Amino acid sequence: MTKKGILGKKVGMTQVFTDNGELVPVTVVEVTPNVVMQVKTVESEGYEAVQLGYADKRAVLSNKPAEGHAKKANTNPKRFIKEIRDVELGDYEVSGEVKADVFEPGDIVDVTGTTKGHGYQGNIHKDGQSRGPETHGSRYHRRPGSLGVIINRVVPGMKLPGRMGNKTVTIQNLEIVRADTENNVILIKGNVPGANKSFVTIKTAARGSKK
Repeated sequence: MTKKGILGKKVGMTQVFTDNGELVPVTVVEVTPNVVMQVKTVESEGYEAVQLGYADKRAVLSNKPAEGHAKKANTNPKRFIKEIRDVELGDYEVSGEVKADVFEPGDIVDVTGTTKGHGYQGNIHKDGQSRGPETHGSRYHRRPGSLGVIINRVVPGMKLPGRMGNKTVTIQNLEIVRADTENNVILIKGNVPGANKSFVTIKTAARGSKK
């Protein structure tokens, strides 16, 4: 299946009315025109993909390889670069632009972003475990539960205190409500991963909606 994609920055959430008068919550994603940094083919790279770049980066933050790579596309080094696979290569050329109109209202997409980081958290806040008694001599308050029968190791996947959030997450089958090329924004029904001002990747849905 031929796919499409664009990179953007999450702005925040709001509400809009659809044509039939329904009020729906939407996430606003700023999609300033992406620059095609590289077009990869089976002959050159072993697979087909297009590499997009979003948001210029200051020269002082760029190294020589990044500057040389951007120069081939006649653009500035980018802060956010991602590949979109299984695209129609004939629609892309190096140094070309991808704008908000790559998607249309009603299109179903997958959105990938990095969730908010919450630092090192205990098992109750991180995994929703229940606490123990607070009184009557109990010394089991907020500790992890039983680790089961173990011999010199902890079974992989055990719910224990650790870092919470700051993970790459994809939410599938979200609907495009509006694609505004004049203001360079895309409105997506519902919420998408990540904090405001974080980068997200919008791609054609890998699986069709079951609705």
